[in-house]
Amino acid sequence: MRLAVRRLLTRLPGGGPVLVACSGGADSLALAAATAFVAPRLGRPAGLVTVDHGLQPGSAERAEAVAGWARAAGLDPVEALTVRVDGRPGGPEAAAREARYEALVTAARRYDAAGVLLGHTRDDQAETVLLALARGAGPRGLSGMPERRDLDGVPLLRPLLDVPRADTRAACAALGLDPWADPHNADPAYARARVRAEALPALVDALGPGVVANLARTAGLLAADNAALDALAAAALADVRTEGSGLSVAGLAGLPAAVRTRVLHAWARELGATPAALSHSHVAALDALVTAWHGQGPVHLPGGLQIRRRADHLQP
Repeated sequence: MRLAVRRLLTRLPGGGPVLVACSGGADSLALAAATAFVAPRLGRPAGLVTVDHGLQPGSAERAEAVAGWARAAGLDPVEALTVRVDGRPGGPEAAAREARYEALVTAARRYDAAGVLLGHTRDDQAETVLLALARGAGPRGLSGMPERRDLDGVPLLRPLLDVPRADTRAACAALGLDPWADPHNADPAYARARVRAEALPALVDALGPGVVANLARTAGLLAADNAALDALAAAALADVRTEGSGLSVAGLAGLPAAVRTRVLHAWARELGATPAALSHSHVAALDALVTAWHGQGPVHLPGGLQIRRRADHLQP
C-alpha cells in the first residue's frame, strides 16, 4: 500500500497538499493510513475529506469518527462534509457520486490541493470492465477508470489500481484499523454489488484467480489505445472543419471508422450535446450522414441540437 502511494506521489508535480477521499471503508481507510505514513517522508502535506451523504442512519457520526481518526493519524487538513443527494438527476448511485465529487473538488480548491486520492482497487477496475461489457460499451468504456482524471481542474488520482482489494483488508488488519462495511456494497439492488458478489467470483471459479488482474490489465491496454486514437481524432477534427462550425463530408469519409466516430463524438460535445446522454446510437446516426447518405433528415442530439447534411458538409 505504501509503495503504491509513494509511486504516485513521487510523480506528482508541485508541492501542494494531497487530500484522501475516505469513506471509512477498508480501501479508502488503508489508503489514508498509507498516505499518512508516506506523504510526510516525501515532504508532501496530506489531509483527508470524508463525505456524509445522509443516506443511512448514523452516517454523520461515522463521518466524524473517520475525521477524528484522521486527525489522530496526523493528517491535516481534515474535513467531514455533508452533501445533499435528493433532487439530483439519475439513480441514487449516480446522484450520490455527483454530490460526492462536487464536495471533493470544492475542498481541493479550498486548500489548493495537488490532487485528491481515491481508493479504487484492481478489483474495482475489473468490476468496471465487466459492467462496461454488459452495457455493450466500446473501447472507451472498457478502458475502465484512469489513474488520473481531471475534474473541473482538480486531479483525481487512483494509486491503488494495481493493488488487490484483499491487500487493503490485510493492511487494515495489520494496522489494527476497524473499517466500515457499507451495506450498499452488498445490496443486490445495485448492479456493481451483484457483479462483486456473483459475476466476478463465478469468473474466478471458472477461469482462475488471474482473471481479476487480466481484466484490469485489459483496461490499461485499452486506455493507452484510446489515448492514441483520441490524439489522432483531435488532429483530424481540425483538418475537416469548414466555415460555419461545419465538417467536410469528404474529409470525414477518408478517415478510418475508429477515428471518424471519435471526431463526430468530439464535435457533437463541442457543439453542446449533453455528454452523459450522447450515446453510441447518436454517433452512429451522425456517421450514417457520411457513410450511408440517402437524403435522410437531420440527426437529433441531446441538448436540442440538430445536425443536417447539406451537399458535402455536415452543419448544425
